[in-house]
Amino acid sequence: MTLADFDMWYRMRYSRTSSAVTSGAMIISDLLGVMLSFGTGFFLVNLYDMGLINFKSFVTYWPYLPVFILIFQVSNLYPGVSLAPAEELRHLHVASLMAHGGIILSRYIEDQEFDAISVAFIISYLFSTVILLCCRSGIHTILRKTNLGGIPAVIYGGGSMGRLIVDHLLHSERSGYVPVLILDDNPDGEDWYEHIPVIHDTRIGPEIVSQFKIRMAIVAMPELDQKTLTGLLNYSVAAFRYNVLIPDFFNVTNIWMSIRDFDGILGFVTGNRLKMPWNWSIKRIMDISIVLVGGILLLPLFLVIALLVKVNSPGPVLYGHTRLGLNGVPFKAYKFRSMVIDADQRLQALLASDPKIREEWEASHKIKNDPRVTRIGAFLRRTSLDEFPQLINILKGEMSLVGPRPIVLDEVKKYGEDFGRIFSVQPGLSGLWQVSGRSDTDYAERVAFDTYYLQSWSVWLDIWVLYKTLGAVIRGKGAY
Repeated sequence: MTLADFDMWYRMRYSRTSSAVTSGAMIISDLLGVMLSFGTGFFLVNLYDMGLINFKSFVTYWPYLPVFILIFQVSNLYPGVSLAPAEELRHLHVASLMAHGGIILSRYIEDQEFDAISVAFIISYLFSTVILLCCRSGIHTILRKTNLGGIPAVIYGGGSMGRLIVDHLLHSERSGYVPVLILDDNPDGEDWYEHIPVIHDTRIGPEIVSQFKIRMAIVAMPELDQKTLTGLLNYSVAAFRYNVLIPDFFNVTNIWMSIRDFDGILGFVTGNRLKMPWNWSIKRIMDISIVLVGGILLLPLFLVIALLVKVNSPGPVLYGHTRLGLNGVPFKAYKFRSMVIDADQRLQALLASDPKIREEWEASHKIKNDPRVTRIGAFLRRTSLDEFPQLINILKGEMSLVGPRPIVLDEVKKYGEDFGRIFSVQPGLSGLWQVSGRSDTDYAERVAFDTYYLQSWSVWLDIWVLYKTLGAVIRGKGAY
């Protein structure tokens, strides 16, 4: 494809080159989220005692909204493109704490009393992070489906890394960037990839910026030698206002990576954050607290499920399957029984009689439309309710709420040399790969997700995964 051909293609599809639409949508989302938080606080105080506060009066506090937007702006939440979900969640929480704290403090200084309205704002703060996150998730989805959001970006590199970046940007609701052109130095390559045009000339960055006002370039060419890459960055890529260099040590990067200066030589600092005793203790306290509170609230549901399992098929309510956990130590992972009691024997018969089923089983250790699954078991699997008894494993210290998925012995070879590193922490009831694709991901993707999780762990990342898990359970995506 020539630059002239790209000119016609691009101008027919894109007219925006800035983040104004995305920023505006995020501001509207946050304004709505803050007012909903106010309303929640005032409603709950009013529900406790209608004489303390007028629920409808929360709308009169709209003049505080610019303060929230200003603090959110200082916290780098606009436009928020390419901001990791865990980082966005952390910024939202801290910014909301500062804004609500400022309101409560200013009211106390003015009135010299701590009244019901101040209590309402405390409750508003407690709910604000979740409400703001839900509002932003909705806006991200709307922008992606309507093609209103997204900032055009040029991708340098038509090889495996460049294509990986294009794939991720095309299928992500949160990246904020839309790949519009691939520049590659291979003259024998294809002219299109995933409906994105490819020009086989990496020197035309200045012309692209001049003609189309595109501001972002993403360089994904780790195969280049240092001299060639330096020349590319200093001339062609330098024409763009913003640029990102994807490193060739992709598997050791994370959102907490920092830079150290060794007398003019830059080094990147990373590590397994869950190897730190303090982080592990925080994660364990968080697990126990959530499981105890959630388990008590969900106990009636568990009793109903147990009754349905018992009535639907003869056999025990719970099923304990041997899995490998921390450092490869085996343990019994509990589930509500979703199969007939002789499922193992039937599996062997299925694998021996049907080559396609054997191939599917060897690829993922799962079978779609598994004939061994009972009627109530199919529902439990589709909603992932069958896995809730693993809360017992979490209390016993054998699992965590979030982490690598526990595997069977036959799966160890699928992980290869990565097994020891991935399972140096407790496996999880949920994890990044489950909420990002669940049963539809292969083992290479699982390793990539788990590696990212180990190196990027934070309380906020765990909260984000749990939030996404609820959505995945409701949709039943990939669960069988």
